[in-house]
Amino acid sequence: MTAASKDNVYAFDSKLLARMTGALGDTRTIGKLCSEIGHVFAEFLPDIFQNETGLDIEIGYAGFDTGLKSELIARLGDGVALCDVSLRNWCPDIVLSCDSPVIITLMEILLGAPPNAIEEPKPRTLSNIELDVASMVFEKIADVLKSAVSAAGGFEPSVARPHNATERPAADPDVKDVFAACVNVTMGLGPVLSTFSIIVPQQVLLKTTVVFPKGIGQARKAKSAWSEQLEQQVRRSAVDLEARIRLEDLTLDKISRLQPGDVIPFQDAKDVRVEISANGRDLYVCELGRSGARYTVRIKDTHGSESDILHHLMS
Repeated sequence: MTAASKDNVYAFDSKLLARMTGALGDTRTIGKLCSEIGHVFAEFLPDIFQNETGLDIEIGYAGFDTGLKSELIARLGDGVALCDVSLRNWCPDIVLSCDSPVIITLMEILLGAPPNAIEEPKPRTLSNIELDVASMVFEKIADVLKSAVSAAGGFEPSVARPHNATERPAADPDVKDVFAACVNVTMGLGPVLSTFSIIVPQQVLLKTTVVFPKGIGQARKAKSAWSEQLEQQVRRSAVDLEARIRLEDLTLDKISRLQPGDVIPFQDAKDVRVEISANGRDLYVCELGRSGARYTVRIKDTHGSESDILHHLMS
């Protein structure tokens, strides 16, 4: 190649190339597809939540956004839970998001709080137990999405464990960023109006025919197995416990001189009082014991009822 011909080589416009290869659509076409998906959710998701939780949740299409996939995820902010989903024969790299306040509110309601007595929580990172609840919400969203796009083969969506946006791994620099669309849907529960989103590569979306599944007007149940499953999921979630024992008072001078091997006596001479806490909340009053070679604690009293303890762990 001559020097003159080298000077005539220009980088191909990425948007033009994407449009030529079917990876980028015009705003009108993408908007129509996003609207159709959003209205499927508005039609079916309230019935699903009512059938399976007994809760009235308002769902509405809230528009769409377009851009590179990484940019769309970044625009969601830090106060959301994210979930990677794949649906065989349709799309291997879907990203779902949900604002944290509606997950926090759902948790409170499942623990017995009246919806009209809940104050709207501020967006924040979710605890592991709240992410367990978010996981089941994302599963329902993925199920409706599967029905809306009618992927061949009838395969079930593969839903990864949700994570906070602040904990999402950095994008692989070797994987090409793609143009995507973000379908936004509002979710109203009690005093909270949040948004969940579905981010899909435009190349996949442009090949999709959105369908309205059958089943409108199914009989609603007061409460079903899914609600019970949510409650049981909360109760099964692992919680780190911490035991505290009061030691004999020491002066600052003695504390500063402590060396490996020094012994500090317990403050209690006979029955040693142990406080058990989790997430900074005191839960139980215990006494120190031993079982074989292991030290143990025996619960003597609780800081409140079972419901109180669950609420402490959620807050």
